[in-house]
Amino acid sequence: MSMPHRYLGRSGLKVPVLSFGSWVTFDRQLGVGPAREAMAAAFDAGCTFFDNAEVYAGGKSEEVMGEALKQLGWSRDRYTVSTKIFWGGEEPNQRGLSRKHIVEGVQAALRRFQLDHLDLVFCHRPDLHTPIEETVRAMNHVIDRGYAFYWGTSEWSAQEIREAWRVADKLGLIGPLMEQPQYHMFHRARVEVEYAALVRDKGLGTTTWSPLASGLLTGKYNDGVPEGSRLSLPDYDWLRERLLNDPTFPAKVDKVKALTEIAHDLGGTMAQLAIAWAARHPHVSTVITGASRTDQVVENMKAVDLLPKLTDEVLQAIEGVLDNAPSSPQDWREG
Repeated sequence: MSMPHRYLGRSGLKVPVLSFGSWVTFDRQLGVGPAREAMAAAFDAGCTFFDNAEVYAGGKSEEVMGEALKQLGWSRDRYTVSTKIFWGGEEPNQRGLSRKHIVEGVQAALRRFQLDHLDLVFCHRPDLHTPIEETVRAMNHVIDRGYAFYWGTSEWSAQEIREAWRVADKLGLIGPLMEQPQYHMFHRARVEVEYAALVRDKGLGTTTWSPLASGLLTGKYNDGVPEGSRLSLPDYDWLRERLLNDPTFPAKVDKVKALTEIAHDLGGTMAQLAIAWAARHPHVSTVITGASRTDQVVENMKAVDLLPKLTDEVLQAIEGVLDNAPSSPQDWREG
């Protein structure tokens, strides 16, 4: 099956339903050579969107991806690259969404990527200390100068996104076209409910991250932390503590075990089922996958083969296991 594509909001840009990101892997686990091989495997499977951020590995993730792209030699119009701006360093003006940091941060990212332009730039988090008008104007400056084509947000509330649109409309500028939220089987409300009106009214696109819930939805932690897994490595103490100290962790593991049986019945793995489940939602433009090995990339991309198997009956069975569907706003007209 070929990789299906969707429009990213109302941008006119098409992105593959599955994309590939570098968070927690590039530089720390994957140098240029392995990163190049992983990206090539994703590209061969039909994935043409690659995500990054200035904060990943302190900028080294962008350097690794940029050098890999250079060595791969693909025509620039055959792939899409994004980065996220907020945490560029420890100094006060190296972080946040001021005009100074946005412009300097994007320029620095371009140097690390060795690219003339980026396709998408995200405001990695909302900045409570910078007026939204300054951020909107700065992102439009980035677009007008040709540093990037589109801008968006990451982990902004619906209210904050609407405020950015209000300012942009008032000034005759371009508002955020896409949002990058966390979305997986155990984290659903923002994408499925909070952003629903934004998708309907403004055509908001979403590039969702963490479809495997930091590996929990692969099933590899069902019996503890296996040797050689990411959570067993010293650099990931923070991730191990966050995952294992979650009081709901045992209950989630039980659900993963039940969901694994559904995945096997469909002829797939638990990871493939989790990715396909996220990708099938109409509010999702693309699911950003990640991997520390090329064989993981190959297996993850096969998740698209499960999409046509996610019938209403199968989805109901999954819902029966998860039992965590977020509540929609009360329609008081309905009695």
